[in-house]
Amino acid sequence: MRRLWIGLTYAVFLLLIVAPLAKMTSGAFADGFSGFWSALTRPEALHALMMTLLVVLVVTALNTIFGIMTALYLVRAAWLPKRLKGILNSVVDLPYAVSPVIGGLMIVLLLGPDSPAGAWLAGIGVDIVYAFPGMVIATLFVTFPLMVREVMPVLQEIGAQQEEAASTLGAYGWTTFWKVTWPSIQWAVLYGVILTVARSLGEFGAVLVVSGNIMNKTQTATTLVYQDVENFNVTAAGGLALVLAAFSVGLLLLMEWSKKRKEVR
Repeated sequence: MRRLWIGLTYAVFLLLIVAPLAKMTSGAFADGFSGFWSALTRPEALHALMMTLLVVLVVTALNTIFGIMTALYLVRAAWLPKRLKGILNSVVDLPYAVSPVIGGLMIVLLLGPDSPAGAWLAGIGVDIVYAFPGMVIATLFVTFPLMVREVMPVLQEIGAQQEEAASTLGAYGWTTFWKVTWPSIQWAVLYGVILTVARSLGEFGAVLVVSGNIMNKTQTATTLVYQDVENFNVTAAGGLALVLAAFSVGLLLLMEWSKKRKEVR
């Protein structure tokens, strides 16, 4: 039975991960390397990759800052009632329970051009939905729990004794954070950053709803892959998807290397 289950596990792994990657790779090079390169250097592909990079950079920065702050509040804020902490803890996990498409729809309903807030922002020249800010908000909604859930267990494990001692000795809040808290959570933050980047690269549903998938304006790499598939341009879609998959796999391998280095230290 043990060998049977091991064999079934390997079969599922090959069927769900290795086989699709192999098929995508062969499809990307169906027209040779020149076809693969042409798919990546199209004007719309270059713009989509640049837009994806900008979204990833902004979302990662915001997610790191506010994710650490949220984790600190949920673990260290003794003045927050336990019931309120429980509610906030559940809200953090909301993106796990809600489809990204629904998350994108909620953003459209709240900040779209037909909503009061969206109309007011449009009146002062700020477009959220079908523009870059909406894409950032949608991706941030999907990736926000990643940083919080990486940092919170570390904060709970180390406790608050060292921070309280530093405060008793006269250290200011920022000094306590950088000298006491940060060295303990830096590896968790690194894992959160890697997961955020990998998830942001592959986000599709929420961004598709919020961006409108406007070519050379609000199109990301994933939505361009979707458009290529819809237009039966499978080779171009496979080439772009292969690049995104390679980046994500590389980031996950970097995370595993970081974990091993942490264990060695």
